Amino acid sequence: MNILKKKENRLFLILGGFFISNAIIAEFIGIKIFSLERTLGIDPSYYSFFGEKISFNLTAGVLLWPIVFVLTDIINEYFGIKGVRFLSFLTVALISYAFIGVYFAIHLTPASWWVKSATSAGIPNFQNAFEKIFGQGLWIIGGSLIAFLIGQIVDVRVFQKLKSITGENKIWLRATGSTLISQLIDSFVVLFIAFKIGADWTWSLFLAVGTCNYIFKFIVAIIMTPFIYLAHIAIDKFLGPKLSKEMKEEALNMN
Repeated sequence: MNILKKKENRLFLILGGFFISNAIIAEFIGIKIFSLERTLGIDPSYYSFFGEKISFNLTAGVLLWPIVFVLTDIINEYFGIKGVRFLSFLTVALISYAFIGVYFAIHLTPASWWVKSATSAGIPNFQNAFEKIFGQGLWIIGGSLIAFLIGQIVDVRVFQKLKSITGENKIWLRATGSTLISQLIDSFVVLFIAFKIGADWTWSLFLAVGTCNYIFKFIVAIIMTPFIYLAHIAIDKFLGPKLSKEMKEEALNMN
């Protein structure tokens, strides 16, 4: 049986592949903190949130997590809650599997020549660098996975509720609206578990960093709205009007 013969199967594999890839990559690059202002070539500005003065220093994961939530809405549109739920749990399982693999890789005894092989590049101990980059703390990993699942559950429910009200109209409202709500929850849940509990951050610092992260995600979600429409146009053209309509109607009735 050729599962790729059906367009809906091919579409699910493509969307699911990008969904899972973005989530896994976001987990691993999230260890890096970057300056948004300096990346854009401007001097950092400092803002006061909850008594804390901070600039837009963000985890690199914020580059890809908004894409994951946009893909969530697109998948929800055509495959319903069950499709998103399946991919969400599969993603968590694969991220966990990836970190288990990394854990064992870290604890392999390194070749003596390899440890010093990057000294000329300013890395005196390659093994220590490998551990620091890939060996993220368990609180961060756990917080990220829990926040992801909660965000996904909220996203799909809000999306379906808005779609039941708007029908096929106002794609921007259900897609961007559900993303903004889910990203709000995701931003604070991951920080609460990873840093408020795991690193004993103060409440003011927790709220300030969470607010800063969410402002960035809010802006990105708005910017990506036109791309959601382009994705719908491309998918509808690929599926054809009849199949596209049938899939959307079936997806709306899924629980």
